Amino acid sequence: MLEGRHYVEPLNFTTEEMEYLFALAGEIEKDPLLFRDACRGKVLATLFFEPSTRTRLSFEAAMLRIGGNVLGFAEPGSSSAAKGESLVDTIRTVACYSDIIVMRNPKEGAALLASRYSDVPIINAGDGGHHHPTQTLTDLLTIRQIRGKIGNIKVGFCGDLKFGRTVHSLVEALTRYEGISMVFISPVELNIPGYIKTGKLDSNRISYEETDSLEKVIADLDVLYMTRVQRERFFNEEDYIRLKDSYILNTEKMSGAKKDMMVLHPLPRVNEIDIEVDEDERALYFKQAKYGMYVRMALLSSIMGGVNA
Repeated sequence: MLEGRHYVEPLNFTTEEMEYLFALAGEIEKDPLLFRDACRGKVLATLFFEPSTRTRLSFEAAMLRIGGNVLGFAEPGSSSAAKGESLVDTIRTVACYSDIIVMRNPKEGAALLASRYSDVPIINAGDGGHHHPTQTLTDLLTIRQIRGKIGNIKVGFCGDLKFGRTVHSLVEALTRYEGISMVFISPVELNIPGYIKTGKLDSNRISYEETDSLEKVIADLDVLYMTRVQRERFFNEEDYIRLKDSYILNTEKMSGAKKDMMVLHPLPRVNEIDIEVDEDERALYFKQAKYGMYVRMALLSSIMGGVNA
């Protein structure tokens, strides 16, 4: 089903193919030892031109847990990119040494470009403010595992919606499910881009609203997707400082939410979720991070033919 495929954007896979991955991830969670040899002898290359903790380490942990090996770099200064090597040349070279490549790059469209020149599958681990499709798999799997299904929910996105690639990817993926409505909570400077509203939401007749107040809408939400204001996306330090504390989720605000509302966050967290919220059973972001490893185990083993894909 997925063997040999690239995964560059969230809609590269159909909902049926994603459901297959979610079911496989569920099996892996139940008994990961059954899959310990799924990719024995295979090599994953991790090319991270931007910093990462969860995405890079979860991919590496996933590959090691299914029996494969890992090579790569965690920052561009340790690669020939520092000498001026083009992305295409890097990809064509690394494809000679590996069976699959996971790449994060600050430039939008970098993963798509890489997929056009690579002899092995490319997985996009984030391209600028554009997409982060494996985080979307993580987010959807978390919703599915906790609620039993994806659909018939109101999802609130709070924080940096302009530059947040995790938000952009999840919004696009959710448009394919029934009964989805969305609330976008941000200062006007960080509103969800217009092209997403017209090209993804309006065109798919998805109900949504925009507000600058979390308190006004939190009671109606089934899922609250918090995001940090991303310092690295700002050209002006003053703008970042002015906006970075726009929304801070605390126990007082949580008291007005549904008893079963899910709080998700792609992490890292800075200060947009008070640590006191961590004790709330609705705070699922660390469980979400673990689901990220399971779904990446499913993704890698499926693309490399390590399971009946």
